[in-house]
Amino acid sequence: MAVEVTETSTAHWYVIQCKGSESFRAAEHLVNQGYEVFHPVLDVKRKRQGKLTTVTEPLFPYYLFIRLDQVVSNWRPIRSTRGVLRLLTFGNTPIAVPDALVDTLRAQPHRQEGSHSYFTAGEKVTITDGPFKDLEAIFTRCKGEERAIVLLNVLQRPQHVELPVESLEKR
Repeated sequence: MAVEVTETSTAHWYVIQCKGSESFRAAEHLVNQGYEVFHPVLDVKRKRQGKLTTVTEPLFPYYLFIRLDQVVSNWRPIRSTRGVLRLLTFGNTPIAVPDALVDTLRAQPHRQEGSHSYFTAGEKVTITDGPFKDLEAIFTRCKGEERAIVLLNVLQRPQHVELPVESLEKR
């Protein structure tokens, strides 16, 4: 049951530990039960089946935040919710998270697509396609979403070469 937060409310944010890879399921089921849930996520580039795709991942794997009132909220259904492992406690007392921390996290642009590159500058990569196939290079930067600039040793001299991001693989 959702509770309207007023100035006299004693609701606080708490942390829920989720079962492995089930934080999205836990968040969905808690929201369906009427709880206020905050599940910060990131859009991250991952290589899947040779293609670079954007996937949504939790900012804190296995954890999410829930707003509860110690007097009004019904705490019992939480532990039996699908995907929930437990409410974080110190001894038998649930640990309240400062509102300012959750407000700061909510203000951050975590969902900006493309803000988290799959490769980092200076990282060694292997070229998987084209005339430079199987050569080692050093990733320098992205040029747009689909192109990358790498430092490649060509004829005993370092050269910057532009390649498709899909043709690079981490070493």
